[in-house]
Amino acid sequence: MADWLYFIKAFLLGVIEGVTEFLPISSTGHLILIGDWINFPSHEAKVFEVVIQLGGILAVCWLFRKKIFSLAGGVVQADPVARRFAAVVLLAFLPAAVIGALFISHIKQFLFNTTVVACALIIGGLIILLVESRKKTNEIASIEHIGFKQAIAIGVAQCIAMIPGTSRSGATIIGGMLSGVSRQTATEFSFFLAIPTMLGAAVYDAAKHYHLLSMDDIWAIMVGFTAAFFSALLVVNGLIQFVAKHSLSVFAWYRIALGILIFMVA
Repeated sequence: MADWLYFIKAFLLGVIEGVTEFLPISSTGHLILIGDWINFPSHEAKVFEVVIQLGGILAVCWLFRKKIFSLAGGVVQADPVARRFAAVVLLAFLPAAVIGALFISHIKQFLFNTTVVACALIIGGLIILLVESRKKTNEIASIEHIGFKQAIAIGVAQCIAMIPGTSRSGATIIGGMLSGVSRQTATEFSFFLAIPTMLGAAVYDAAKHYHLLSMDDIWAIMVGFTAAFFSALLVVNGLIQFVAKHSLSVFAWYRIALGILIFMVA
């Protein structure tokens, strides 16, 4: 019975990962909170939280498969637009890759707790409200037109998202908006940037800690991965349609309310 309960918890966390990964509300923060509340028993829960993100990445790859194959083909065929976009994504990815490789162990050790998550949720919500209140003019309306300046700004913003509760998608979207990219375009770019970022983090964590995982841990990761994939499929398209017509303020108020609730409960 205990094993079934363990896998049910893994499934629940996988659904939460898939639903929250691409919303600006912090998937890692939710996984830490819910994992603590349901007493998820994996000795390597933090590895679980990172590796099941591959399910969300696979969902993005599936939904954007035509564009990804088109860009890959363009890179091989030396198409300047495709190669420039690939360079922009790589440039935006590099800051997080470097900072993550150097400090991720310390970040997990000292920052992966409910107090940090609550603070980051509230602060991030206030920042979203502030950015959304700005007057927006001459915004970049296509991901192919995002330049190296915007890539650097988005890449630096993604580094901040290593603080649990910040939200990788939220940080990259807000970083894009602050650098002159439209909300919808910044959201779409955050999907593409998530592919190398989350893939790299998952592979790094799995390679570093695989020897600590039991067979139950591995099966739980597979369950969480599958749940994350199917739940992310439902969220990504809906988010693109939502941000085309609405601001991110609803997510900001959710973050603030959740952060306050965490402090009250704690």
